[in-house]
Amino acid sequence: MRKPKHLSREDQEKLDTLTRNLEKELEHFIGYPCNTLFDYSALYHFLKLPLNNIGDPFVPTNYHINTHEFEREVIEIFKKLTNAPKKSTWGYVTNGGTEGNLYGIFLAREMFPDCMVYYSEDSHYSVNKILRCLHVRNIMIKSNPDGTMNLDDLRETIKIHRDVPPVIFANIGSTMKGACDDLLGIQKILKDLAIKRHYIHADAALSGMILPFVDKAPAWDFDAGIDSVSISGHKMVGSPLPCGVVLAKKEYVDRIACGVEYVGTLDTTIMGSRNGLTPLFLWYAFRTIGLEGFHEIIQSCMNVAAYAETKLNALNRHAWKHPNSLTVVFDRPSPTLVSKWQLASKGSISHLIAMPHVTCENIDELAEDLAGEKQDTRKNRNYPSTVRRSL
Repeated sequence: MRKPKHLSREDQEKLDTLTRNLEKELEHFIGYPCNTLFDYSALYHFLKLPLNNIGDPFVPTNYHINTHEFEREVIEIFKKLTNAPKKSTWGYVTNGGTEGNLYGIFLAREMFPDCMVYYSEDSHYSVNKILRCLHVRNIMIKSNPDGTMNLDDLRETIKIHRDVPPVIFANIGSTMKGACDDLLGIQKILKDLAIKRHYIHADAALSGMILPFVDKAPAWDFDAGIDSVSISGHKMVGSPLPCGVVLAKKEYVDRIACGVEYVGTLDTTIMGSRNGLTPLFLWYAFRTIGLEGFHEIIQSCMNVAAYAETKLNALNRHAWKHPNSLTVVFDRPSPTLVSKWQLASKGSISHLIAMPHVTCENIDELAEDLAGEKQDTRKNRNYPSTVRRSL
């Protein structure tokens, strides 16, 4: 076998420059839900192997260079965190939250081919794309000012389409505002309208690793009647590669399963070839940090989020957050500061997310920058003061 040649000095310098630039960007990385505090150096030797978790992680395969055993352990942990029935719930490690959402809607469509999907205007931007890819009929439901789904609009809309099974796409921590849709309220609507054929998928990309560790969490998991859930792995857990987990009722998964002789296993996932490294990252994180460790991390993040809300309100930035959320919404600053701090923004608002790597010192520095720029004194029109005070 021919050995690869070494990089030229010019190419090596190009990589070194990229490393320096990216590490510099990490200093002001507070607007997106990715945890940068992780160390998987103990797993680097696995980069020498062609790991491929093709097929169902719970079924043997002819492709033996996989990490299915570790993937199954990760799934069991997430079952515990989501109060999923152990024997009747199935799951796998995905490439991220979008794939998990795609899988949930895919199962719903296969269960109810004539369904109608209802999702709020605060849902992640990928949801509309997923619905187009799957050719599923859908209706966008209005959102309340705080980012939650407007249940009055949902009720009236479902009434009009009572002849088709509703599929509810519920946000458990919406993208911009960290809002959790009212699952108990949704269940009440379905009961009041005597609709027995339905499906509820929960997008808990970030909050799925927050709510299990807080007191007085809203109803959000399998105990609240969901049929499937998508949770990201590279967000709160932390990973150098995007990843996530999807869990669903096994009876629904069995409907779409089919055998593939080529690899000697069942095809139950969206992807054929799947990343075999990311299950190791998640497994390693849970083994080294532990559930108690994540509980401490979440509490620390909550403290930073509360500090940020207070600090920004002292600058008259109309900051607010939902209970049990790390997302702090505030008046959108100048394009310069949006870029410097990598702040996710939409319309008149921006947000920061108090991930584990975000410190009070970061918030202080942001506050200094905000104090130094010309402020738009208009109130945040996306979130009326009367609603803001109710939080």
